[in-house]
Parts: sequence; C-alpha cells; structure tokens
Amino acid sequence: MMSEQNNEPKHKILLVEDESNIATLFKYTIHKAGWECVVASNGAEGLEKARSYNPDLIMSDVMMPVVDGFQFRKNLMLEPQLKKIPFVFLTAVGEEDEILKGYELEIEEYILKTAPPKVVIAKLRAILNSLEKERQKIIGEVQHAAGKTGAQLFPEKLKPIEGFEIQTWHQDFEGIPGGDFLDFIELDEDNTLLVLGDIMGKKWGAWYFAVAYAGYVRSAIRFVVDSIENYTPAGILSKVNSAIFRDERISEVFITLSVLHINKKNKTIKYAGAGDLPLIFKSAETKIISSNGMLLGVKDNIQYEDVEVGLESESAIFLLTDGIIESRNAEGEALELTGIVDLITNLNPSENLLDQFKNRFIEFTNSKFEDDVSLVVLQAL
Repeated sequence: MMSEQNNEPKHKILLVEDESNIATLFKYTIHKAGWECVVASNGAEGLEKARSYNPDLIMSDVMMPVVDGFQFRKNLMLEPQLKKIPFVFLTAVGEEDEILKGYELEIEEYILKTAPPKVVIAKLRAILNSLEKERQKIIGEVQHAAGKTGAQLFPEKLKPIEGFEIQTWHQDFEGIPGGDFLDFIELDEDNTLLVLGDIMGKKWGAWYFAVAYAGYVRSAIRFVVDSIENYTPAGILSKVNSAIFRDERISEVFITLSVLHINKKNKTIKYAGAGDLPLIFKSAETKIISSNGMLLGVKDNIQYEDVEVGLESESAIFLLTDGIIESRNAEGEALELTGIVDLITNLNPSENLLDQFKNRFIEFTNSKFEDDVSLVVLQAL
C-alpha cells in the first residue's frame, strides 16, 4: 500500500481504544499515512504498551473499561519518560467540561471519532511536525554551543597505557552532544585516572545544559586531583560530590560517575562509582563489580567505597553508561545488566572485544538508540 507521505519519518503511534471497529478504522488510516500503529484496548494495557513500544504519539479514547482515558493520562504523567510523549484524546462528543478536563492534563489535542481520516492525519502530522521543529531548534542550539566552546566530551584519541589495550565507543543520541563524558588524567608515570560520567534526566531543553554540566564536573575532578596528594577513586568522588552538593546551579542535576585508577606497574584497577553503573569484569568468568555509591549531589559527606581488581593477560574491564543498559530491541525488551553479562561472556578474548560487543549491540537494537551510548573496554595484554 502506498503511503500518503514518503518523505517523513515513520512515526510510531499508540492507539488506545476499546471499540474494535473504531480501532481498526484508525489503525488503517494511520498505516495509510505511512506510520506504524499499535493498539491497546484500555488504559491499563495502554500503559504497558507505552512503556515497551516507546511511541512518538499516543491517541486514547476517553470512555473505556478497566482504566478510562483520564486515569490513563494521569498514570502516564507519573512517569517522566511517558509524560513527555504527545497525547491526544479521541472523543465521540465535544462536551465543554470533558474538553477542559483533558487540557488540564496537558494534552495536545482532542480529535472527534467522526472526523474524516484526512483531518485526523492532518492534526496528528501538525502536532508531530511542531514538536520536530522544536527539537531541531534545540539540536541546532546545542551543536552551536558545543562548537563555540570547543566542547569535546568524548576524546577521539587516547594516550596508550603500557600493558593495556584501551578502546572506546561513543554515539551521541541522534547526533546531539549529550551528557556522557569521558576523561583521562595522567597522575604519574605508572598511574592514570579514567572517568566516565553521565548527566541524566535529559529532555530536549536540558540537552542544552548537559554540555556545560559535563564540563563543570570534569573541571571539578581535575581541581580535586590537583589539590590532594593521596588520591583514591573513593576520595575523589567524595570531594567532587561535596562541591556539587554545595553549588545550587548543579546540585539538582542527576549525575552518575565512574572513576578508575589504573596502575600499569602491577596491573590493578581501583574503582568507585556514584549512581553506580557497575564494571563488567571478563576473565575465566564474567561478573559484575559494584561499589554502590550514591548519585552525585544528592547529599553531602558521602563516603564512597573503593573496589580493587587485578587484571591477568586477556582479562578485561567493560565500563558503560545507562544508554547501553536501558537499550531495547524491536519488541521493547530491555537489554539490562543480565543481557550485557551474557553478551560479554560470549565474546572471544582473542578477537577485538569492542568490535564484537558493538556489532552484537547494534544487532540487538537494530541501530535505534534512545540515549547516548558510551563504552570503554580496558584489556590487559
């Protein structure tokens, strides 16, 4: 079937409607426009499908069994990732009280079920196009700001560390400079500090500030390293956390940070994490290494914990951000830590570990990422 528009993105629409004949008609109309459509029969089912399908727009009937449209919308608004999805109510009548109640729930539009198909698609397209224009404007501003400040949050080339092979992979979300950042600090001839962080809770407007926040945290880390003598990952995290907590400009931003102290002489890694995104350690067996540290800036005087790992030949450390952990396949199934452990376990240590991981991850997600994706692989030679 030929679509009405072939030059626009293939938008994903979630339709929540209990009357099967109306659902069938709207689904046909949406498919004819060249978009995807998944149907749920009530608000309870709609909430589950919203979580797994990650639609670009949600259309919902008002009067439904189990969970009606108003309660469905209220439930969506309790989850930050779902609240931001554009929402449209379908209605059989245009009663003023009902319409006002809907707009109080921050919906985009009401559409009459009796509206001609072309009118329905025109309204949906107008909503999606408006949001895309806003998004493109933000992307342009972020890219301009990043370019103007010379921000490079993920270095393209790394200084070699004797006795180790170190590789990185970073993919911005849809080409937008985001909140993931990586830094290497050479402490002395034998010791190097590796830092991987993520500024979380980003929406389009917040992306603009993520570059600045990431630069702030990197500067704070370097200042702490220069001002103390007996540095450990836990000690560095504790001081950086206190600095962030006391700074009102950044204290309410969610920040995860993983700090690795690499000693090339004895091939050991000391690790501490804030908002713990754990290490995955691949050796004879693959295991998760956690330090269970609290997110940066949540409270003052947090004591972080160092975990030490010795690396033998061909053993490796995988360090990643939540863009990988929370990634999903076409069926909406999250990879999660268990899936990552299984993936890493099956990698061949005699071949390039990062390339193997990257290829299998891209295959799992079908190259559709929902956040910045960052990975560091440190392998002992």
